[in-house]
Parts: sequence; structure tokens; C-alpha cells
Amino acid sequence: MAETTRRKGRVGYLLILPGGLWLLLFFAFPFYSLVATSLYDPSGSDFRGYEMSYAFGNYVDVIRDYWQPMLRSLLYGATATFFCLVLGYVLAYAIAFKSGRWKVLLLVLVIAPFFTSFLIRTLSWKLLLADDGFVVDTLQFVHILGADDRLLATPFAVVAGLTYNFLPFMVLPLFASLDKIDYRLIEASGDLYANPVRAFFKVTWPLSLPGVVSGTLLTFIPAVGDFINAEILGNTNTRMIGNVIQSLFTDANDYPAAGALSVILMLMILAMVIVYVRRAGTEELL
Repeated sequence: MAETTRRKGRVGYLLILPGGLWLLLFFAFPFYSLVATSLYDPSGSDFRGYEMSYAFGNYVDVIRDYWQPMLRSLLYGATATFFCLVLGYVLAYAIAFKSGRWKVLLLVLVIAPFFTSFLIRTLSWKLLLADDGFVVDTLQFVHILGADDRLLATPFAVVAGLTYNFLPFMVLPLFASLDKIDYRLIEASGDLYANPVRAFFKVTWPLSLPGVVSGTLLTFIPAVGDFINAEILGNTNTRMIGNVIQSLFTDANDYPAAGALSVILMLMILAMVIVYVRRAGTEELL
């Protein structure tokens, strides 16, 4: 009996070995390299190379120099996540409870944008929001926009692009939670004289919270670090922290600053995720 238990234990370790090696090679080692890069001597150059000097002052310097795009990224990411939650919840609710035999087709349509390149989808929004495009012309015709107003190269365009590109990440977890709800519970709330609004907040919303938490995390985390939407749909005043990191790595070759910013962004998002999940009462998701 004891030998059988030990054998099963060894089998379990063997099963998790590939996943453990994958995380070690493609997460632990790169993360260690990133942290080490963030502590290089910032006075290094391409000619001399960077030297390890444990320059923790790099973190203070990048916060002082780039706190504005960092806050802007959090604001844009949170705004896009909110819009994704509102739009995604309505869509997921309709698919889960109202779609009938069209459920599978609607789910395919939700994930259909993934069959197209992220870059192509964002460029399509650039054409859609162009100054001489149909959207701007229509809004100017109904006097929502002035004759000289525009949508492209504005915060609105960046948030719209983020919302569109990350909406499926919100819809799918929400649908998974809503689809598991026994609709008889909602009907029972009506039998107990609860109106539809009260039934939603007392029954549907609490039961769908795991999907809400998962969806907001899957949307907020990549949205904050995104740089494609701000690069294509924004301007120099809408740069996000991802644009700064990309520029420091590829244009300025300032690896210590780029590494420090990357580590700060990761730790900041991790702290926010932990607080958010615990406040939401769904610690089992961690």
C-alpha cells in the first residue's frame, strides 16, 4: 500500500515536470534577466557595455521621469476594462440565456476577430476613425462633433481600440459563469416577488462574479501594457507605458531604464490584482 502511494506521488511529480521546466525556461530565467538588467549602471553605452552596479536608483529615476504615461496607462486600461465589462456582460448574458440554438454560432463570432492579426484590426480602426471617414462625417453632420473636431489621435480612439481588441477576453469568462447558472434560480426570485432588476443584483450578479473577476483581470492586465493601440490610434500626448518601454529598448537603447519600468509595471499590476481579487471575495482564483 505504501509502495503504491509512493509510486503515485512520483507519477504526479513527473506529470508536473514539463510545466515546471516551461515556467523555469520562459518565465523565471527571463524575469531574472529583466531584474538584473534594471540594476545595470545607467552610464553604460553600446561601446563600453553595461555593468552590474546594483543601481536601485534606476527605479527612482524612471518613476520621476515617466510617472505620467504610467498613470495614463492605468487610466486607459481601467476605462477600457469598464466598457468591456458593460458591453461584454450584456453580450454574454444574451448568449447564455437568450440565444437558444444560435449559442455556438454567436460564440464563434465573438472569437472570430482572433483569426485576424491584432495589428490589422487596429489599423482598421484607424481607417474607421479617420478625419474623412464615415464616422466622423456622420457625427459632424448631426453636430456631435464640430467642423474641426476629430476622433483619431485622441484618447477616445486609444480607449476605443483597447475596448474592441480586448472585448473577447471579457465575454468568454462571463459567458462561462453565466452559462453555469441554473435559470430556475432566476425564475424562483420572480416567484418571490422580486422585480427583474432586484433579481439580477440578488441572484445573477453574485453568481457571475467569478466570471466578472476573471474577465476584468484578463482585460485590464494586457490593456495596461499595450502599446499598439496608442502607437497607431493616438499621438504623443496619449503615449502609454508600453510605448515608453518599447522606445527605451529599441530606440534609446536604455536597457536599465526599460528594465526598471518593466519590473515596476509587473509588480504594480500584481499588487493591484491581489488586492482586487481579495476585495472581490474570490481568493480561490489566485
